Amino acid sequence: MSERRALETGTEDLLGWVEDGVAVLSFNRPASRNALSDAMYVGFGMALPVIATDPTIGCLVITGEGGAFNAGGDVKGFAEGHKRDEGPAPRQSPAVAIDHLRQLHAQTTLAIHHLPKITVAALPGAAAGAGLSFALACDFRVATEKAVIVTAFSKIGASGDFGGSYFLTQLVGPSKAKELYVLSERLTAREAAALGIVNRVFADSDFDQDWRAFARRIAAGPTLANRAIKENINRALIADLASCLDGEAANMITTMLTEDHRSAVAAFVAKTDPTFIGR
Repeated sequence: MSERRALETGTEDLLGWVEDGVAVLSFNRPASRNALSDAMYVGFGMALPVIATDPTIGCLVITGEGGAFNAGGDVKGFAEGHKRDEGPAPRQSPAVAIDHLRQLHAQTTLAIHHLPKITVAALPGAAAGAGLSFALACDFRVATEKAVIVTAFSKIGASGDFGGSYFLTQLVGPSKAKELYVLSERLTAREAAALGIVNRVFADSDFDQDWRAFARRIAAGPTLANRAIKENINRALIADLASCLDGEAANMITTMLTEDHRSAVAAFVAKTDPTFIGR
């Protein structure tokens, strides 16, 4: 076990640390089930570029404190905002609000999706609304048996943000994604796993140690190859076959020129476990 070191986020709303090659960002507003705050967005904007360029980090885990993952937007805060906007002049125009949300998407969802590290959402409890979108933006989702997921947006007459509709459609197809958004029914961790939304379900009593072991396994793997694998599969969501083949060719040759590849081939022949160094 390596020593834990702090990862700066600039806020107590989003805790950050690095241990055993794994970076962790943990939502920390347990009194509101870790509902999103402006400070959290700033924290992601501060931490993600550091994680992306730190060669000692092989995996990012996003999780939550106090038994919840993230309840999404602060609905009580929305209500207070609507009260303040009563009258002839709202605080900001729709165009300004749209531009602001697009910027938040770029510094969170897009940054997580394109991060050159494998990302894991560890769900100790409920993931709802935009909180679920954050989980879906990650490469893997692992959950405790008591976790539930729900899109939630239609419950408050909203359509959804932070990429949930995109990622959910990729995972379950358009018809099921529409059902989950329109009806907004709660799924247990097991039901989510059966649909392919959750990768692993761990026992409640062992959840902390199990998600850490899962992340350490990823971090100890071939980080350069994992980066290329993630890039290949992300490309497959948007590109045609020819473009995907071109990208695969470039990444395959590049990864086969690394020290990691050479040492792993030697370990395979010797029937020993490979050690990857990220070069």
